Amino acid sequence: MFYEFARAVTGAYYRTLYRLKAKGLENIPKTGPVILCANHISNHDPLVVAILMKRQVNFMAKAELFRVPLLGPIIKRLGAFPVKRGGVSKESIKHSIDLLKSGKIITIFPEGTRSNAGGAGKKGAAMLALRSQAAVVPVAIVGSYAPFQKMTVIYGPPVDLKEFADGGSDQLEAATEKIMAVIRNMVTTHEKLGKN
Repeated sequence: MFYEFARAVTGAYYRTLYRLKAKGLENIPKTGPVILCANHISNHDPLVVAILMKRQVNFMAKAELFRVPLLGPIIKRLGAFPVKRGGVSKESIKHSIDLLKSGKIITIFPEGTRSNAGGAGKKGAAMLALRSQAAVVPVAIVGSYAPFQKMTVIYGPPVDLKEFADGGSDQLEAATEKIMAVIRNMVTTHEKLGKN
């Protein structure tokens, strides 16, 4: 109930201030485990990826945020779970896999940080997908978060990772690059369409 209320209020805010719109929501499976893999341009990203969807989304957040009065309990109820500074811990990975195996959705930003301008991806999303058999839905966030300028979140068809099922290090790297290539192509395509 709290999640639905918060999603409605936050969604109204973003739709008004950033003219937020979603495309491709039909590509998100209605049931079962899903990993949303998105490009990372702002601290707003976890919210905008989730608020226009009907299913609840879980996401990693810095452990320090959970110690902030009021904020910590709120983000926990909104599906956040802690990750320690300096990298994703074994506990975070285990919790992610548990969520996925119970049929939930999590959001991951394979680039890791907003400063990763090259768009190189980290292997965590591919590893989680192969271990949990989750569908991997690529997500492109396009826009600048400038007030009253258009923001669009595009959800693409799930990326087929069956060819990387053995999950060796080289295969995880190749699977990650396949995911990132799809996301980059979605961003570029939408930006071109926006200029026409």
